[in-house]
Amino acid sequence: MIDRRRLLVAGTCLGVIPVSAWAKTPLGSDNPVVDAFVKAQGFQGVIMLGKAGKPSYARAFGMADIEADKPATVETRYAIASISKWLTTITVLKLVEQGRLALDAPISTWLPAYRKDTGARVMLRHLLSNMSGIPNQFITAIKADPTIMAREIPTAEGVRLYASGDLVFEPGSKFDYAMTNWFIVIAIVEAVTGRPFQEAVHAITLDPLGLVNTDAASVILDLPDTARSYRGTPLARVAAVKRPAIMAAGGGYYSKAADLMRAAHLIFDTGFLSAESRRQLEMIRSPADDYALGGRIRTLRIGGQTRLAGWETGNTDGYRSVLGHRLDDRSTVVILNNTGMSQKTLDLFADSLFGAEPRVG
Repeated sequence: MIDRRRLLVAGTCLGVIPVSAWAKTPLGSDNPVVDAFVKAQGFQGVIMLGKAGKPSYARAFGMADIEADKPATVETRYAIASISKWLTTITVLKLVEQGRLALDAPISTWLPAYRKDTGARVMLRHLLSNMSGIPNQFITAIKADPTIMAREIPTAEGVRLYASGDLVFEPGSKFDYAMTNWFIVIAIVEAVTGRPFQEAVHAITLDPLGLVNTDAASVILDLPDTARSYRGTPLARVAAVKRPAIMAAGGGYYSKAADLMRAAHLIFDTGFLSAESRRQLEMIRSPADDYALGGRIRTLRIGGQTRLAGWETGNTDGYRSVLGHRLDDRSTVVILNNTGMSQKTLDLFADSLFGAEPRVG
């Protein structure tokens, strides 16, 4: 087992300040853009700004647990939903670097028991870009029987029941944000590593990056530093649901702002990934959706110039999250919310924190 405390020490050599070095004192207590947004929107959650993994501003607003009268802090943990896809993709790219996976190989390469017609046509790249054409039969099943969410579903069973239907479009031709893509990714990672998916993600990605406060819902959902989820006016608590492990890759992780800032810097700015993996990670596959592999690459207009930013977002229950990272100057915006705010509102707010011109349309 990797010593995660040693990894934090090693992380300082990569230019990242450990949480303990700054968390005791709020950073940047005066930011007019943030203050105006919080006042106008009644924002509740955490906002962190920084560069090269070093926070320059970190403040929490509102409550982590309204019923318990527990305020949010910069150390509060939130569900990050689809940002999980990005972390999963990093794990896959590391396995590609090791020669154990290939983005343009058919999924039947690693899953010989999967239906042969689809397995020969869908490539790993199609899954990671949500362009496989595999139907999302999981959503249909949940609507018919919501108790499925409370059950533990073995990976093979989940793939067979919910991710094996006839293709709804030719792989690579359309974008479809289907959770079932990621069921198959889990099966592939488990097949090539011989380990449960969450263990593999720890060993390959979370532990080497020093993300000591990032884990799947089944592990940390009930920890006291986790924010509760709310929606509506007035705010009503959303009952916590322990998602089955097969949902981890597509949306099952929780994290803290400092971990996300650290991950963005080490993944986009350092040699954690090879140059080829970085190229693949940043190559847009669905231009209409700004979608690359496991997340988006957005174009921002800043000071009259076009700038690219890695753009990871998450939306589940009352949790909303934004992780934006400029690829040119290594600056990062992290926003975590637990009151069901509009994702578009948070994206536009993140734009303003980068000093970007307002988006049209």
